[in-house]
Amino acid sequence: MSKQSTDADVAFIKALAEILNTNDLTELSVKRDYAEDDSLDVRVVKQANVVTMTQAAPVQMMAPTAAPAAAALVNEDPAQHPGALTSPMVGTAYMAAEPGAKPFVVIGDKVAEGDTVMIIEAMKTMNHIPATRAGTIKRILFEDGSAVEYGAPLMIIE
Repeated sequence: MSKQSTDADVAFIKALAEILNTNDLTELSVKRDYAEDDSLDVRVVKQANVVTMTQAAPVQMMAPTAAPAAAALVNEDPAQHPGALTSPMVGTAYMAAEPGAKPFVVIGDKVAEGDTVMIIEAMKTMNHIPATRAGTIKRILFEDGSAVEYGAPLMIIE
């Protein structure tokens, strides 16, 4: 491959990365054919910032039976929680009907099954997301206005 085609490939990859960012996509895959046995396969993936927080208690303060419970809290996967409300679609999640409006729910609110708890915008359509069960909002697992994936845990309702 010549330097000219390499420069064109770099420009092509940069353009794909820009498309990924401007359209709030998380992954883009393209195959560019040049000739019969010459092609370029490109996969651009945006990694979400993953923050793992652990809280270590002093050993002398921790009872022997508390260690497994503490480990369970640190390793808890919100998607596996029985009260997890997961995203039914890919889109942008909002806590309120419009900017500056009161959020549908906050931590500690009691909800009935079917109550609107948030909105997900997908393809310029605002989709009201209902509570899947009655209970109390214990955790909100996304930031207002952030992109969400299908099946991603959004809230914990207990």
